Parts: sequence; C-alpha cells; structure tokens
Amino acid sequence: MSGVLGTQAYTNYFRVHGGYRQGGITCAMPAGSFFGALSSSFIADKLSRKTTIQIASVVWIIGSLLQSTSNGIALLVIGRIIAGLSVGLGSAIVPVYQAEIAPKEIRGRVISLQQWAITWGILIQYFIQYGASFTGGGPNNPKQGSAAFRIPWACQMVPAIILLIGLVFFPKSPRWLAAQDRWDEAIQVLADLHCGGDINHPRILAEYREIEEALTFERELAQSSVEALSQHRILKRIILGMSIQMWSQLCGMNVMMYYIVYVMQSAGIGDPLLTASIQYIINVVLTLPAIIFLDTWGRRPLLLLGSFGMMSTLAVSGALQGAYGKPNPHTNHDLDAISWVITGHPAVSKGIVACSYLFVATFAVTWGPTSWTYPAEIFPSKIRAKAVSLATATNWGWNCALAFAVPPLLWKINWKMYMIFAAFNAVAFIHMFLTAPETKGKTLEEMDEVFDSGLPAWRSVPKGSRLDQLEKEIEQGTVKVDAPRAAGSKPEPEPETVS
Repeated sequence: MSGVLGTQAYTNYFRVHGGYRQGGITCAMPAGSFFGALSSSFIADKLSRKTTIQIASVVWIIGSLLQSTSNGIALLVIGRIIAGLSVGLGSAIVPVYQAEIAPKEIRGRVISLQQWAITWGILIQYFIQYGASFTGGGPNNPKQGSAAFRIPWACQMVPAIILLIGLVFFPKSPRWLAAQDRWDEAIQVLADLHCGGDINHPRILAEYREIEEALTFERELAQSSVEALSQHRILKRIILGMSIQMWSQLCGMNVMMYYIVYVMQSAGIGDPLLTASIQYIINVVLTLPAIIFLDTWGRRPLLLLGSFGMMSTLAVSGALQGAYGKPNPHTNHDLDAISWVITGHPAVSKGIVACSYLFVATFAVTWGPTSWTYPAEIFPSKIRAKAVSLATATNWGWNCALAFAVPPLLWKINWKMYMIFAAFNAVAFIHMFLTAPETKGKTLEEMDEVFDSGLPAWRSVPKGSRLDQLEKEIEQGTVKVDAPRAAGSKPEPEPETVS
C-alpha cells in the first residue's frame, strides 16, 4: 500500500485522499490477519505446521488476484481481507515451525530470518511499486493508468507460488510429529536437520529424550490445550507474548511503513517516494546484524535498547515538527492528505528524515527480529501453536487499529502523534525490564525452568542448557537412552525377576 499512495493513478481511480477512507482500505489486510492468526493454531495442530503455511500460500494468491483486478474500493477491501487471512496464518505458524526445527544455539537466528525476509519483501515490493509508478507518464501525471497499482499487486502472487511449491520438499515439524506419536518420522527429521541423518548420535538421543519427557508430562496432566492456556504459570507467558507483539506495533513502526510517504511530504521533501525508499534499504541491511548476533547478544538487551532508541528518535522528530511546522495552506493538491507541513527549513526537514532513518534502523536491529523470536520460543509444545496465534493476533489487531487511525491522527494532531508513540516506547521499556527474562541458549523444553524459577526478570542469567549435559552423559555412557520406538508401538515390558 505504501508505494501506491503517492501515485495519481491510485488517487484518481479510487478517489482516496487520506483520512478514514484510506485508513479503512489499509486496515482491511491486518483485520483479515487478526482472524487468520486466531484460526491458525487449529489448522496447524490438526494438519501440521507445514501444511498450514501451504494453505496460507493458496489463500494469498486468491487475495492478490482480487486486488489486482479490483474495479472499486469494495473489491479491493475484500481482496485485502482475504490476503490478510493468509498473512495471519503465515505470521503465526512460520515462527512456530522455525522454532521447532532449529537447534537451540541458532534458534534466534533462524526465527529472525523471517523478519529479514519480511524486510526484503517490503523493499522489493516497494521498488516494484516505484518502477510501476512511471507507467503512463510518471507518478504525478494525472493521466497515469491503473497499471501503476495493478502490476505491483499482481506481482505479489510470485513469492506465494514459490513458497507453495518449495514447501513440498520441506519436512514436517519433528515436535508436531512426536505429538502425533509418529516417533520414527520425528527422530529421522531431527537427525536429518541436526546430525547428518545419524539417529544414534548422542545429540539426537538427548533431544529425543527431552521431547518425550515433556510430552509425557503434558499428557499426565490430562489437560486440554484450552485448560492449559488458563493456568496461572502459562497465562503470565501468554500475556508477555501478547504484550511484546502489542508493543512492536505501538512503537510507531506502522507509521514508518504504511504512511512514510505522508511523513516525507509533511517534512517538505521534494521526491517523497524516492526518499522513503532509503529507509526500506536500511530496514533490510540493519536486520542482518540482529540475525547474526541475536543468539549472542540475547533477547532482553535488544528489547530494552530498542525501546529507548525508538522513544528518543520519535521525541526528537515530533519536537522538530512542532517547533518549525505550520498548518498546511492546501495550495498543493498533492498534499491534501496532511495538515502540517515544514517549509523554508531545509535543515529541519533533513533532521526529520534522519530521525526517521534512525528510528527504522533501531527497530531493524532490535524489536524487528526479537518480537517474532521471543513469543515463538517461550511456550510448551502442547499449547505453542495456540499461544503464538494469540500473540500474533494481538500484533494484527493493533496493526489494524493503527492502520485505520494514523491517517486521521496525522490530520488532526499531526506532530503530537510522534509524542504519543514515544510515550508508548517508554512504557514498553519499563514493562520489558520488569517481565521479560533472557531465553537465549535454552531448548524449547527448558522454558518452564526459565519462567518458573521465581527469579525476577532483571536477574535472569542464562546458564548452561540441560540438553548439553545430557548429551555429554550419553556420550560418556553414564546415561542410556533407548532408540526411539516406531510410531504407534508400545515400549517393551521389562523382564520378570525370578527368585
């Protein structure tokens, strides 16, 4: 949506000039994503994580077709809602799938690859939109044709087709297979992923034992997944996961992604489309350090530093706009979507653009990857899909609200909106400091120890993993782990003792 907002073709065809109408069109996709995320766990628990992502690919193709052929706002909104269902399914289950197949040492890196892929998708799509804007005379030509927005919306189908076909060659989640008592397949997938196919490797036997013990404990509790969700010890984690996804939206990144063209126009930038494109490049490049070092730096420091950095850049940007801006005289038809502009202060305009770039850079290094990694790894196997779907639905619920509210907010309170988001980041900093313990270096099965230890979050220090110790004991022969049983088979009875 961001790339077409600055084109005459989109404005003329759909007769949209910001405000509630544009907010409604934009928020249609996150609204669909909200319901897609809520339904994702039921599909993923029944059909597998892999199949759910393939279903999301098919739904996305349908949504893209409707958008690219839309003849009015109604069909465009329907297409965005359907595509949003796909985004909800995928964004909830992809991190779960990644968490369940990744070794603990690089789990953060693997999950954060999703965020890096998202930034690449945003960047590529933005430049497709920018290139398509020159069809029919250029972005500001009143006779520009509808190809300027139909080409980008049709191109969205390409990655979905690649994903749908590519997943045929991917394995199912070993933890989902284990939960279905398909142990022979589960152990083989673990071996293929982590130890070159050797099912008798000590690491695989240790991981198998951990998964089996965790599943046995969950089954002995004889609780449904819904009952497990309401346990006090689990409910705290669910609230934490939902809060992280909420703060990832209330930090203000939505403004910089959906409506960056409006921000650049308000700052008095000559070519807002081109200037905005630089921040998408920053988003891609600076997500990479987080991917490489997330498992070294840890999750907690990035959440805290990110909140402080984004609070600072938003406060400076808002202060500059409040001090040097003025009401829009509406002498330029292209600026009808904004009510506050800066003119005659090129240094201030550059300062606002710099703050925007610094804000995006801070988010890319910190909250961008961490906000997807943390909720995907903190829940027990039995409720992981459902708990992550609740956290992801929270993300899309706030995304929807902000996508709808930001255009009228920019119009009514203009620069004060930046101060509101700066305040949200300040509250997020305090919240994360008090409630988010460190999880790096722990297996998924060890998260209960992390959260049930009784230590306050700010005193949590990651120590050695139980999996490493168990692997060492198996290697030394002090602990014996029998080879995994075949799917559906029962353990052999112990021999009777004859006296």
